[in-house]
Amino acid sequence: MEYTIKKLGQMAGVSTRTLRYYDEVGLLKPARVNSSGYRIYGAAQVKQLQQILFYRELGVALEDIARIINAPSFDAQKALAEHRARLLEQKERLNLLIANVEKTIAEAEGRNTMSDKEKFEGFKQKLIDENEEKYGREVRGKYGDDVVNESNRKMMNLSQEDMDKANALAQEIKDTLAAAMQTGDPAGELAQKTAELHKEWLCFFWPKYTKEAHAGVAQMYVDDERFTAYYDAEQPGSAAFLRDAVHIFTGAKQS
Repeated sequence: MEYTIKKLGQMAGVSTRTLRYYDEVGLLKPARVNSSGYRIYGAAQVKQLQQILFYRELGVALEDIARIINAPSFDAQKALAEHRARLLEQKERLNLLIANVEKTIAEAEGRNTMSDKEKFEGFKQKLIDENEEKYGREVRGKYGDDVVNESNRKMMNLSQEDMDKANALAQEIKDTLAAAMQTGDPAGELAQKTAELHKEWLCFFWPKYTKEAHAGVAQMYVDDERFTAYYDAEQPGSAAFLRDAVHIFTGAKQS
């Protein structure tokens, strides 16, 4: 069955303006343009729009969606399986949050009591899900499913006190890194203190620390632009400086 841009937009719940934009940027081209100048969409475009909307629902940026679905290796069936897995993860997180709210209401009404750990379970799951969405594919490819799954389990079992310590440590790393960069020496005292702090931070989440894995993570901060953007947000070059400091700290690179 074929659809005009208006009918496809109404069926999919998106505006014709959005569909025109998708056409302009090469994300979703119509099957053809009829003699009256109207965009006409067929079955293939309906399936592609469904994929686009799945990715949008999962928070994937348009430029990333275009790269994924236009890749020669794109497998629509595999993508649907991945969508299902991610949606089930979101469902699990929402169920945890709903249960958290219900327990909190019951506690406020005197019908139940909650441990401090229970009060934050849903929020930790949200953080895990966000990390999986942003970095899961790369990290699992590098370290394997078993390591990542064990790391996620360890995070879920962290107390709120440990979470607070980890967050405070993350800020200390950024502050110490900024000061170390002023020295220009990744082998210097401040830089090596930064690497030590970074090790302590990783140990909150990793099931087992190794120097090789530490050096690998530091390299990933430079190789992956998303990690680089986080560390370089306030001072360009921070990710590379941290990488150099960690490589010296772990012995992966000699000063």
